[in-house]
Amino acid sequence: MVRMRVGILGPLTVVVDGRPVEVAGARLRTLLVRLACEPGRLVPVERLAEALWPDATPTDPANAVQSLVSRLRKTLDGHPALESGAGGYRLGVAPDDVDAHRFERLAGEGRRALRDGDPARAATLLTAALDLWRGTPDVDDALAARWEELRLGAVEDHVEAVGPRAPGLVARLRELTAAHPLRERLTAHLVMALHAEGRRAEALAAFEECRHRLAEELGVDPSPQLRQAHLLALTDLATTGRPWGNLRTALTSFVGRDEDVERLATQVLDGRLVTLVGPGGAGKTRLATTVAARDPHAAWLVELAPVTEAADVPAAVLRALDAGGQLETPPGIRRLDVTGRLAEILAPTDVLLLLDNCEHVVEAAAKLSEDLLGRCPKLRILATSREPLGILGERLFPVGPLAPEPAVQLLRDRAEAVRPGFRVTPAAAEICRRLDGLPLAIELAAARLRSFTAEQLVDRLDDRFRLLTGGSRTALPRHRTLHAVVAWSWDLLEPPERDFGAAIAVFPGTFDADAAAAVAGVRDVEPLLDLLVDRSLLQVVAGDTVRYRMLETIREFALEELVRAGRVELVRSGHAAHFLALVERAEPHLRTGAQVEWLARLRPERANLHAAVAHACDTGDTVTAFRLGAASAWFWTFEDNHAEAAGLLGRILAVPGDVPLDVRTVVMAVYVINSGFAGDFQFAEGMLEDVLALAAQVPPGTGHPFVELVEPAVMMFRDDSASGAAAIERRLAEPVEPWSRGMLLAILGYLRENDGDLDGMMRAQEAAAAAFREVGERWGLSMTLASIADARARRGDFTTATALFAESIDLYQQLGVRTNDAYQRIRLAALRRHTDGPEAARAELRRFADDPASLPRDVSHAMLELGQLARHAGDLDEAERCYLEAWRRQAETPLVAPQYRAIVQVGMAQLDLRRGDAEAARGRLVQALDLALPVRDMPVVAQVAIGSAALAAAAGAPVTAAEILGVARQFAGGDDRSNSDLLAQSAALRDTLGAAAFTDAVRRGAALDRAAAMSLIQP
Repeated sequence: MVRMRVGILGPLTVVVDGRPVEVAGARLRTLLVRLACEPGRLVPVERLAEALWPDATPTDPANAVQSLVSRLRKTLDGHPALESGAGGYRLGVAPDDVDAHRFERLAGEGRRALRDGDPARAATLLTAALDLWRGTPDVDDALAARWEELRLGAVEDHVEAVGPRAPGLVARLRELTAAHPLRERLTAHLVMALHAEGRRAEALAAFEECRHRLAEELGVDPSPQLRQAHLLALTDLATTGRPWGNLRTALTSFVGRDEDVERLATQVLDGRLVTLVGPGGAGKTRLATTVAARDPHAAWLVELAPVTEAADVPAAVLRALDAGGQLETPPGIRRLDVTGRLAEILAPTDVLLLLDNCEHVVEAAAKLSEDLLGRCPKLRILATSREPLGILGERLFPVGPLAPEPAVQLLRDRAEAVRPGFRVTPAAAEICRRLDGLPLAIELAAARLRSFTAEQLVDRLDDRFRLLTGGSRTALPRHRTLHAVVAWSWDLLEPPERDFGAAIAVFPGTFDADAAAAVAGVRDVEPLLDLLVDRSLLQVVAGDTVRYRMLETIREFALEELVRAGRVELVRSGHAAHFLALVERAEPHLRTGAQVEWLARLRPERANLHAAVAHACDTGDTVTAFRLGAASAWFWTFEDNHAEAAGLLGRILAVPGDVPLDVRTVVMAVYVINSGFAGDFQFAEGMLEDVLALAAQVPPGTGHPFVELVEPAVMMFRDDSASGAAAIERRLAEPVEPWSRGMLLAILGYLRENDGDLDGMMRAQEAAAAAFREVGERWGLSMTLASIADARARRGDFTTATALFAESIDLYQQLGVRTNDAYQRIRLAALRRHTDGPEAARAELRRFADDPASLPRDVSHAMLELGQLARHAGDLDEAERCYLEAWRRQAETPLVAPQYRAIVQVGMAQLDLRRGDAEAARGRLVQALDLALPVRDMPVVAQVAIGSAALAAAAGAPVTAAEILGVARQFAGGDDRSNSDLLAQSAALRDTLGAAAFTDAVRRGAALDRAAAMSLIQP
């Protein structure tokens, strides 16, 4: 029977047989909404007329209503649910087919589960209920008020069910109590949530604010529940240990700010956002890192100085956190939410984030701070900047010059390091006084005491600072004080040394000696680098190879000198040319066994590659920009930095000018692919025609190897297996180098899999793996091995599948690409139940889920597998707990794939069927199908079909159930022997129907065309 579903909790939606139907016209929508408010019940014409014409009822309301009903029937294609009766009309659908009534049922069941002492089940039910709300219902005021009250009650129940320690709960309750200040239950939950996070002062303040409002506006005292929460907030706080961070141990003493350290440490513990403000060189960073090192929780330093564009600030934070080795920087692309990824990482843990040097990207830093603080209740931010961030809740901590005594102590400590036996004389105090007590200026002066006495330095300061001391009151502090210190140190260099120092200032981050030689045009650079290091104008960065970094203050001064000399464009062009040569030399090696070595060479150059692209784009150097994009596109993609790749390539594509067709094709194709992988699937799909048309103009066998992959990849995006396979066969008919052959065969494998041709998929992927092994390309080999492992597992060859997954993991680890490693590790752990038993699988999955380094999205996958294990073992309560935890983690994770959410719903549906609740199972399967279909993942749709078969069997329709299993077989490319549900259901139906009848029914289902198959599996 054709099914209709109506959504009225927000803008009206109608879905008939899985197809959205638009109801045009306000009165038609009102009519359908009014009927949907009472599903299955006759609504009298008089009441319909009142709803349709509230101001003036027609002379003949019956005819007027009948006319609208006729129009509505046409809109609904004559759906039989719109029924006529004596004196009225009825919408003949089940209450659960209307979201408002499904909401009421789920909310009521959730409340009962909460009262019965089952908060986990309550949270699942209430989450499902609240997820149905899409906006304000378009109904009369009385009904709208009733549903709003039910919604708020469900919200309160949900808050109670998830518990006071749920991630993000405080921010959510802040919004709710602000919108509903007199709902005491919400305030009670807010007090308890704040208390659970150790924020007693805020908890007590929340209680007092509500108590005062109740007394002023209602003249009543707080309820017992609110008073009890208040008493709880008066208890002592717990402390936690410091789990992780990236602060480095200081190599020099910290002098003169003991009192500042204590005051700042107190502010950082009590405040969510503290900003150190003061002139450059005042020692803000050193003070901040000293305090952060004492903080009881995780502390992460984010150096914003290398960031050249405000849009790159979120990605700089992500890079500092080193989240799975994945950088996602989205300059120039609108749709990608790197901030959401940061929230995913930071929300679950107590974290102190140190944002260093915000002043040049202050608006972006302020926006990011406000966003993250609102989404991550345990996060605190300590920032350093020359100006406040200027957002609500910010606490400012001014950092001024050192007092005379500690300033001299700092000079003595640093001077003794370069000149043992240094003695403090009045000249030392004069140096500190003339340098305004600024630590950076003092340290630069101390470095020169290796060559001069303190008295000689004082004389030089007299000569050099005479015009700068007490300069313009409108000049920046750095230009009035620190600029003079840098200028003095700079003037001590010989002219060739100054020219070299100015040239290497174009590096935004770190660089090596070869890059310095190429950009500065100097052959023998080691003596110059050593000299600048000795004079504290350059730092050596620890690592596997020697790299250098110029302090930001000094770099700014040096860039000004470069501009003054009229050389900045020339040197920046040389910088871009050097890194273009590097990536063009590296790019072919990324498709060979040398890829590990070349990845290690490219990874430290991310900031330089960004700067090179930015310069080429800004100056309109089209050829350089596109060549940089084509040569580095695979590197960014290779690293799974899809947002970064899409952002940079999108910026390149905006540069006008002529470039070779194959180069433009690569840039556009990889831009589209990365946009899709970064989550903007609709945008990517809309660009496919343009990419295909461009690639068609490139003569076969010419240009970049990636061009050969464009047409098959586009067909894969389109789900056009026949055209994709034909394109691949045409290309493979000609001589093709091994890497391209491997990629073409891998794509062919995906096309075969989605056609349900598991044998064809395995043949293609095994041939692809052979091609990748031939050239030693680990990334493609790991990808194909994982696909083959999945196929082997479905065939029941668990030993081979386990070995292949292990090899795939090892390959990813060799590459240092850890973002896909988690999937293989979880799949490998889950397969242990077939090779080593359920307990071994459970232990390995539990270790992964409990690992603090695991991302929430991957923990959700592990919890899903744990739920499956528990359900198959008959432990339904544990299965439900695991499913709920998986669903909760997925809800907190912006980047989770919808396929995993669908599979969780299928598991919960199977659980509902075991408990005898077929209607709940039906609702979950509907949701699972809605999640799976848009991403065209047919093996996941097959899992939904297996759930639908179980539902049919429970309803007493074993033949239909067997036919649906045939559809699942079609979608999955055969029987999945790793799927315990499929095996159990097949055995039960074979016993019920007999072997012959069961086999016939399965064959009928497997033979259906796609449309008929999709219709059959509708829950």
